Amino acid sequence: MRVGVLTGGGDCPGLNAVIRAVVRKAEKVHGDEVVGFLDGWRGVLDNDTMPLDIQTCRGLLPRGGTVLGTSRYQPFMYDDGIDRVRATFAEQRLDALVCIGGEGTLSCTNEIHKLGFPVVGVPKTIDNDVGGTEMTFGFDTAVHIATAAIDRLHTTAESHDRIIVVEVMGRHVGHIATWAGIAGGATMTLIPEEPFDIESVCAALVRRHEKGKYASIVVVAEGARPAEGTLDIPEPGVDQYGHKRLGGIANVVAGEIEQRTGYETRVTILGHVQRGGTPTAHDRVLSTRYGIAAIDAVHDEDWGAMVALDSGKIVRKRLKDCVAELKYVDQGLWSAAKNFFP
Repeated sequence: MRVGVLTGGGDCPGLNAVIRAVVRKAEKVHGDEVVGFLDGWRGVLDNDTMPLDIQTCRGLLPRGGTVLGTSRYQPFMYDDGIDRVRATFAEQRLDALVCIGGEGTLSCTNEIHKLGFPVVGVPKTIDNDVGGTEMTFGFDTAVHIATAAIDRLHTTAESHDRIIVVEVMGRHVGHIATWAGIAGGATMTLIPEEPFDIESVCAALVRRHEKGKYASIVVVAEGARPAEGTLDIPEPGVDQYGHKRLGGIANVVAGEIEQRTGYETRVTILGHVQRGGTPTAHDRVLSTRYGIAAIDAVHDEDWGAMVALDSGKIVRKRLKDCVAELKYVDQGLWSAAKNFFP
């Protein structure tokens, strides 16, 4: 078979490990040819490719980012997008396309599947918000980075008797914030799923400090928002893809905390450092398992499938079901986290 591979959406630790696994089994076991499309769906639209084989994939396992490049362009953004995809499939003589991406990329892949294209999806995102799978690769790395940052911030906060507000990624869900908050021993965590009352946040911090506890770490997901009527914040702008430009909620929260409590409050926004650099061992293994399962799905001609983690096993789910809704923070885990709030 001749198999295409693309990586779409935001970059993520483990993407290269998936590419490597797809190529390794495709070439070594099945004798396939693999072609990589550059910059996600943009490469498919423009028929912009690079060859992928075992030799070119050497050294990719620990490497962050994606050697194929990525973007948020999608065929449905253009009137002739689908025609351009068909032309590329024909010119490249593709038998299948493996699409590695998050909610946006996989939603596009699902729509492409509806039009009859032979596609298989692989879930990636540090946000861990793709439905149908227990975990996406990249998430474990992001949590490790955020936790390490929180560990370091504890000592500087204690040295100066400060409150530090740490902003982590998480547009619509608070998986990174919740996990890193628990692992890093955060004082409080604010997530998109649970609108916060800034007055209650400040009251809890005052209670903690009045007991003689010096220094507090408040972890805030970038998509966290105040409960209606409790705090006015500006509406975020929108980028060229229609996504809200999030980031900076930590500055608002920190300003309110300092003003209302009188405690010196500083901000650390981790930003893109969370999804850069080398993947953890866990993400390398998960990515490898996903890549192998993806090429297996291709050879079973299981079009419209997404490989997923379920009870520790790699299984296949239907793309249409996985992109139907986001995966939010489990209420049991959130309840466990709240046990440690002041």
